[in-house]
Amino acid sequence: MPPPRKIDLLPKELRDWLQDALKERGFSGYVELAADLNDKLEERGLEVRIGKSAVHAYGQEYEQMARAQEEASAWAVSWMEGNGLEEEAKRHNVLFQMITTLAFKVMKSQMLKEGEEIDPRELAFLGKMLKDVMSSSGMREKMTADQEKRIAEQAACEAKAAVADDLTQNAKTFGLTADTAAAIKARILGVAL
Repeated sequence: MPPPRKIDLLPKELRDWLQDALKERGFSGYVELAADLNDKLEERGLEVRIGKSAVHAYGQEYEQMARAQEEASAWAVSWMEGNGLEEEAKRHNVLFQMITTLAFKVMKSQMLKEGEEIDPRELAFLGKMLKDVMSSSGMREKMTADQEKRIAEQAACEAKAAVADDLTQNAKTFGLTADTAAAIKARILGVAL
């Protein structure tokens, strides 16, 4: 297994700073970024130095991950909004980003293990994560279908009630007795007299 990269060994605050700086600078200006990062390392009294090539490699990798997250997020929001789930989309977007990030980290660690077999537990973990995401999607589809069914049933009940009320109000116009109108109304509404 290759040794970890110097950038991966940096304190979290410096990696977070580097990620923010990469975004702010449009994933360019690696010479300046390396110099700024090394200044921060020196300020902290750390003797490690990071070269431009290492910052560039990390920046390219981080840019790909950020782009993949944005695409996955946009897809999830688009799909949910297309299915009338705008509010749910916001919550699921956060969850989807978290799962995407976690899956990316696991896959990244596997890619760095050159020549080693993939641990079956990690494969099982990725499989379970995928299953859970797919299950969540299936549950969402079922909940959406149930909601659409309830709305349709409610609309049908309201339509029946409107017809029954119209019948009651216009019974004399239709030449119906009050008892006949009541019987027809009960039948429309599906209730017994």
